[in-house]
Amino acid sequence: MLRFISFTSGSCGNCYYIGEDSKPGVLIDAGRGLRTIKSLFFQYGLSMNNLYGILVSHEHLDHIRYLGGICKKAKKTVWCAPELKPTLCVHPFTKDQVPPFLKCLDKDNYVEVAPDVMVRYFEVPHDAKFTCGFSIKASGKTVVFVTDCGEVTDEIIRYASEADTVIIESNHDRNMLLNGAYADWLKVRIDATKGHLSNDECADAVRKFYHPGLKNLLLCHLSGNNNTPELAIQTARKALMDCGADLDNINVRVLFRDKPTELMTL
Repeated sequence: MLRFISFTSGSCGNCYYIGEDSKPGVLIDAGRGLRTIKSLFFQYGLSMNNLYGILVSHEHLDHIRYLGGICKKAKKTVWCAPELKPTLCVHPFTKDQVPPFLKCLDKDNYVEVAPDVMVRYFEVPHDAKFTCGFSIKASGKTVVFVTDCGEVTDEIIRYASEADTVIIESNHDRNMLLNGAYADWLKVRIDATKGHLSNDECADAVRKFYHPGLKNLLLCHLSGNNNTPELAIQTARKALMDCGADLDNINVRVLFRDKPTELMTL
């Protein structure tokens, strides 16, 4: 069985775990500290022996704030796109601890990042040095992970169209964003093609990648000021209905900003 936990998902910190039932898995991003991860692992009946390595999507602090500390104390392999490696080697939060543990993924081939966990990366439009999503194969399942994405590309659709589980950003309701209290420059940044996906943009992507094998649609990186879980789920479910999907057979849910999910089976 393939198991998944979202520790937190959003600008307050991003950190997820995915792994097979009886084998060690990987974190996706390190926006939570090692002490918190250990404590939550214990609550789920896991330990650091269940953690083999860490995937890094990009260098924004809500994704790598604790990466250096985890490497220093837990000494886990860090996997990233080769385009991101130079940034992690000089970033003030990672340059002193992370470089000895860095290994690069391959854009053209799946790489084994943990026992029987295979990963391939693809580029995601965002205002970082380099941002990537992941296609993860394990336990006969395919999970596609896309967060901090300003625009959905054909490549993202292609990978998601082959996945049993898609974890995708549904950051904001555009009307709430544009009519909200954020400064104009921040609204422009979020709304840009290298910003974040709105609920409607996420729904448009769902209409393009939906296929009958889709079992889980997990909405991540929701804004705490410009969205609600109800709006995000409603918009995504409407997109699935437009595709003729049987909603009774698809798990549609949000990943919380400030608290972990249960240990999910994908």
